[in-house]
Parts: sequence; C-alpha cells; structure tokens
Amino acid sequence: MENNYYVTESNLKTKTSLWQQEIKPYNLHKMKPEFSKSCLLVIDMQNFFLDPQSPTFTPGGLAILPNVTKLIKVFRKKKLPVIYTAHVHKSKELDGGILGWWWEGMIIENTKDAEIHPKLTPLAEEKVIYKHRYSAFYNTDLEITLRCLNITDLIITGVMSNLCCESTARDAYFRDHRVFFLSDATGTVDEDLHLATLKNLAFGFAYVTMTEDVLRGLYKE
Repeated sequence: MENNYYVTESNLKTKTSLWQQEIKPYNLHKMKPEFSKSCLLVIDMQNFFLDPQSPTFTPGGLAILPNVTKLIKVFRKKKLPVIYTAHVHKSKELDGGILGWWWEGMIIENTKDAEIHPKLTPLAEEKVIYKHRYSAFYNTDLEITLRCLNITDLIITGVMSNLCCESTARDAYFRDHRVFFLSDATGTVDEDLHLATLKNLAFGFAYVTMTEDVLRGLYKE
C-alpha cells in the first residue's frame, strides 16, 4: 500500500522541508551551479527500482519521478547535458562479485528490469553510463566524459540516495567537482537512510538543495 511508503509524490514537498531543516546545521557550504559547466546526472532510474512489483522496489524513486522529469525537460531545453547511469550485470559469476552475494536480486543487462523508466527515456544523443558497482565513476568513462564536456558542477538525482547516489557524489567530490545533491530528486527505501545520506553529504561532500532552487536558477539563464 502506498501509505506505507516513507515518501510519496503527494507528501514529498512537506517531507523535503523537514529534511532541509534537519540538515541545516551541516549544510553550510552554499553554492549556486554555474550552469554553463553543469551536468544533470540521473542515477539508476530503472524499472528494477521503480516497479512496485520488483523485490528491490525503491518507493523514494517513484516519489521523485516528477521532479526528475522536470529537471530533464529544462536541461534539454537549455541544451545542457543530461547523463544517465544504469546499473547492470551480465551474471553473478562474471561481474557480480560481492554484490552477487550481498543482494538477493541483480539487474541483468538487456532485460526489462534494466531499462530506464519510460517517462525518462534517454534521447539518442544522450550518454548512458553502464556500471557494475555503486559509484558511476568506478571503471566507467564518466570521468573522461565530464572532462570532454568541461563540466565542473554535478547535479545529482536518482536512486538509491544512500548507495549509488551517495557513492557517486563522494567520488565526484574527490575529483574536485562541485556537487549539488537534490533532497527531493533522490530517493531510497526508507527515511532514516535518506536523511543519514543528506546529513553525511552536507557535512563533507555536497551542497544539499532542492529541485525548485535548481529550476529557478535555470529559468534565469
């Protein structure tokens, strides 16, 4: 039942206000994206996580879907890069590693589960990073792609906040990118994990902000 989810589309705005207030003592490094050098990163918004029938259903992913959709639309309109990631595996044996033991399910490449949600389908010219571990930087060409695009600022959206989104944010910070982590455009399986991520990232790695703040800045461009 939807009312068992820690967040839904209908209460996301209220929840986000509470989260932003909770992290305020840690969220001290306020920044504004330099949009000419910014990229929207859409992490793992795949059917595997967004289908309520999936054993790895991530309710936060459904709640944030409208916000991620808005951001993609405006980034495209402004001709700013949108980069997607998709977490996939050939098999547990070939590239699963410890993940194959740690988790019950696995996203097998070229299956329905592996596809990005139909509301967010990448355009033919948009980059999709296929990864086998949490961070979008680990053994992928994301770093060289960002370098070629002269990207300094990463705006991070997607799932799961506390795994792939947080790992990517930390790795981006290590590479001297300015990280903007959207509290209402990232999601996970429960509120404690989401809030812990927001606190940790605000304290040491990112400016935690909201969709409307990014959109407001984009509309001024």
